[in-house]
Amino acid sequence: MKMKNSARREPICKVALAGLSICAAQVTSAADVTIATFNSPAMLELKKLSASFENANRDIKLNWVILEENVLRQRATTDITTNSGQFDVVAIGTYETPLWGKRGWLMPMTNLPVDYDLDDVVKTARDGLSYDGQLYALPFYVESSMTFYRKDLFQAAGLNMPDQPTYEQIKQFAVTLTDKAKGQYGICLRGKAGWGENMAYVSTVVNTYGGRWFDENWKAQVDTPEWHKAISFYADLLKNEGPPGASSNGFNENLTLMSSGKCAMWIDSTAAAGTLYNKSQSKVADKIGFAAAPVAVTPKGSHWLWSWSLAIPKTSKSQDAAKKFVTWATSKQYTEMVGKDEGWGSVPPGRKSTFARPEYRQAAPFGEFVLRAIESADPNDSSLRKVPYSGIQFVGIPEFPSFGTVVGQAIAGVVAGQTSVDAALKAGNAAADRAVKQAGYQK
Repeated sequence: MKMKNSARREPICKVALAGLSICAAQVTSAADVTIATFNSPAMLELKKLSASFENANRDIKLNWVILEENVLRQRATTDITTNSGQFDVVAIGTYETPLWGKRGWLMPMTNLPVDYDLDDVVKTARDGLSYDGQLYALPFYVESSMTFYRKDLFQAAGLNMPDQPTYEQIKQFAVTLTDKAKGQYGICLRGKAGWGENMAYVSTVVNTYGGRWFDENWKAQVDTPEWHKAISFYADLLKNEGPPGASSNGFNENLTLMSSGKCAMWIDSTAAAGTLYNKSQSKVADKIGFAAAPVAVTPKGSHWLWSWSLAIPKTSKSQDAAKKFVTWATSKQYTEMVGKDEGWGSVPPGRKSTFARPEYRQAAPFGEFVLRAIESADPNDSSLRKVPYSGIQFVGIPEFPSFGTVVGQAIAGVVAGQTSVDAALKAGNAAADRAVKQAGYQK
């Protein structure tokens, strides 16, 4: 395989007379590996610890491109669809991996080191990153969604969070706990537009309200009573009980709000738990409680399944070096490093052995719950009525980002007070119908 090379000077020393060493510089060849990822705490920790990988692999030089999540998706997609070969490793998820693997855009993850122990990786993650039985990315961490809440605020108000809350209960709690004069908001939710930002969460709300993106004949179902109920509920809740500027808040912004004590509740990725329970990163680490993602009409599709993973584009010119890095970054050994450096509650979960570790179980009281949520999320049965697609918080077809982004922008406009629910869903329905009709899904 071809490798991108960069010059690296290594000292070469010869022993001269009288035992003196004479050193000269020799130029050696190093493989450049450019990694495109996003600015989450877990990914920033990976960048930090990667110095030890470079020290152990002097022939490999890592270059990092760290982007905001929406921008990463755009850049990675452009890079791989245009065969530009800019990136050797890309952080992608359960949506892109099987589609890109099917098209031959990714290197298959075969011939892994014996000690990698692929069977230890949670099966739902492996399945979600495979196409036709072939794995095309290695999971960095696996996540579902859950409800985080402030135990101290609930106790002070005489409220009890059930193990499985309903959305009506969530609304009542949010109304009770909102105190805008104190800068305390009853709930924080994703509002930032993007098929993987607000729509990742909003799709689960739609699912549990009985909605779906398409019927069995690929007719768009965005402009339906179920979507209207779900979006009206979500937008009203966020506008009335959420923080100002909610339409600009994605995962990272809400993580900051929750960890600084501004939110009484937050429904989002299970991956946030590691930060929220970390006393060095969260002001409310000892006050956080957790429960299942809320339900409305049906439990189906109420919590998502996602895996942020590392994949190698076929266009990479440093495939061997890239594979060496990816296997290291997703290995048991890396998990150990994070446990020692950041604490066991912050390790990226994705391996069965991690969830079973006594150190993890002690530091992460949410661990067993998270594993159950991950294993119970079913991308092939995520809606009340039958659908022709797979995916919980996305539609598993190549066209989804195009119309998913349009719907996300329209719904962000509702939250910002710029448009009505009716207008947003009509526009979203037209975009979804147009995309699948042009792609030939509708008969």
